[in-house]
Amino acid sequence: MKLGLMLGYSGRNIDLPMDGVLAAERLGFDSAWVAEAWGSDTISVASWVLARTESLRVGTGIMQIPARTPAMTAMTAMTLSQLSGGRFILGVGASGPQVAEGWHGQPYEDPLQRTREYIEIVRLIMARQAPVSYDGEIFQLPYQGAGSTGLGKPLKSILEADTSIPIYTASFTPGGFRLSGELADGVIPAFMSPTKLETVVKNVGEGLEKAGRSRDDFDIAPFVHFSLGDDIDACRESTRQMLALYVGGMGAKTKNYYNDFARRIGYGDAAKEIQELYLSGRKREAARVVPAELIDEISLVGTEKRIREQAEPWLAARDAGYIKTLILRVTDPKGMALAADIFLS
Repeated sequence: MKLGLMLGYSGRNIDLPMDGVLAAERLGFDSAWVAEAWGSDTISVASWVLARTESLRVGTGIMQIPARTPAMTAMTAMTLSQLSGGRFILGVGASGPQVAEGWHGQPYEDPLQRTREYIEIVRLIMARQAPVSYDGEIFQLPYQGAGSTGLGKPLKSILEADTSIPIYTASFTPGGFRLSGELADGVIPAFMSPTKLETVVKNVGEGLEKAGRSRDDFDIAPFVHFSLGDDIDACRESTRQMLALYVGGMGAKTKNYYNDFARRIGYGDAAKEIQELYLSGRKREAARVVPAELIDEISLVGTEKRIREQAEPWLAARDAGYIKTLILRVTDPKGMALAADIFLS
């Protein structure tokens, strides 16, 4: 199993834990992953980390599709891949309607079709087999719609072809998992249960089958909070806050993919209560009602003995060929060392 280090996105001030990144690199972690919301952008941070490391790969978890054209994303990925000696991983996702429309001013209609066309165009550009023409439902190259001058022409990337750049999607719906299995090299669930793999692998498998691919061609790489300590409840806190935010408020009441997923893995009543509290402004109460059972199911938290026991289903999922990477939210050097001992030994 490979280990990734989740760096996430910044708060008000960007404070990258480079000491931790370098420690993870020395311990044999495979990758670090950076994110963006509506503050720091993912590419600036990814570039910074790549420039200060030697072997660690750096992935975007994720680049927001509504923030960039497919061509801009391909240009960025190919540039960073060249500059880093092939250490860049391209992770993309449709984000949600509140961010797409509220922050980027882009429509959110049919996110699956948008993601499909986006990845197809990026791959055409990276392959550099011919000037790129594309006539999709959402994207057209050259553009010939309203406001077009009619002067656009198909172009071929100046950079040499690079089809080796892995493409991951941050999918969280059955259709998204199927699309990822069909078109991508991996999927990044924001959280998942290793004991309820079917909530992810069934749909991924359908996508792989459609594309004529095997499980060996694909990586399921979930985000997993890892916290080592004697105070189990304190160790649960980062996962608790994440779930309150994502299940409760990362999306509208009628369209929250994280809330839907929590329901699918058996926490429907809790998901409903968390969302009601969070959206009514009672965020602390929302965090307090996150079930400890849910936290323990999707995280690795507590004493070394407890974490080693919790690791067993993750290792079983690895041995079954489903999960190839764990992207850990871990900040403590002792925790990093323990994770490396468990999963990299």
